Amino acid sequence: MELSSKEITRYSRQLLLPEIGKEGQIRLKQAKVLLIGAGGLGSPVAVYLAAAGVGTIGIIDPDQVDLTNLHRQIIHSTPDIGKPKVVSAKEKISRLNPEINVITYPERFNAQNALKIIRDYDLIVDGTDNFPTRYLINDACVLTGKPFIFGGVFRFEGQCSVFAFDHGPCYRCLFENPPQPGEVPSCTEAGVLGVLPGIIGLLQANEAIKIICQIGEPLKGRLLIFDGLATQFREIQIKKNPDCLICGSKRTIHQVAEYAPICSPDGQDQIPIPTITVQELKTIIEQKPSHFCLIDVREQKEWAIDHIAPAILKPLSTLENNYHDIPQDRKIYVHCKTGGRSLKAIQFLKSKGYKDIFLVSGGMDAWEKEIKI
Repeated sequence: MELSSKEITRYSRQLLLPEIGKEGQIRLKQAKVLLIGAGGLGSPVAVYLAAAGVGTIGIIDPDQVDLTNLHRQIIHSTPDIGKPKVVSAKEKISRLNPEINVITYPERFNAQNALKIIRDYDLIVDGTDNFPTRYLINDACVLTGKPFIFGGVFRFEGQCSVFAFDHGPCYRCLFENPPQPGEVPSCTEAGVLGVLPGIIGLLQANEAIKIICQIGEPLKGRLLIFDGLATQFREIQIKKNPDCLICGSKRTIHQVAEYAPICSPDGQDQIPIPTITVQELKTIIEQKPSHFCLIDVREQKEWAIDHIAPAILKPLSTLENNYHDIPQDRKIYVHCKTGGRSLKAIQFLKSKGYKDIFLVSGGMDAWEKEIKI
């Protein structure tokens, strides 16, 4: 494979680097990188890998562009709202660098498609925002021998590392099992500074280029942590765990599987919880029934930004101490931002004898999208 005269001009500043040169640029052109997620992390990774000349970029994401994405997911813009993220991302990449082959997968990355998709790529970049998918990525990469570049963001802190690369540790060597649902709030619940995914995503892109061009020292066995408030980096050494469940000498995981996003503390399935939509909630509120009680289990700072007028604020973090005045003789409707905290709150209330209790599907996010237009 050779570089065209147009490519030589496009990448001229990069070709001047002796560590890259023509050989490195050809490696980039030949490379196939899969981005799992076209959100806050995937956006800067996609832009800069395309700009660097990575020949094939695969993007898998089942979601559509939403207004709440735009403060951090910089590959999308306001006219893209409602458009599949993979379509929006492909359009931007094609405008930036039409020489790049972009393959889109408008679907969820799951146990059924993981191995099939990953096998076609040299390198995997983790742009996800949830633990079940991250463990699935790790297991699929270990089983197929593909390295993956991890990135994570939370409020003002970000992390980056390279796992399952060159006999180095995998993600399970650091975190053996996923946390129980609700133990770690998501960015949807806790928030994230908009520039933070950009910083971490650029670090991921940098690691990808280093690995493809076989230069520098990748973050193998090292977890890089960035504190956005202090503007400080620190590093944690990660050792390969000889007893790791998937990459150790006595591994017990031999195939990919998905971790259910909702399970009880003992690992058993939850008792089904009745749910209502926000449209149904709106109808109930308009009818003003005497037996109605709407509970908001978000935090005070979220409530202050916006809330549904009839709701009573009972933050999940303090619910154990302030639930006593919630009437047991009424129908109770519980909502949070998206639903995760509501499930935990309902679990708790049921343990205290509440029976006629419903979950508002989609929470405040759904209310703002579907009702408060």
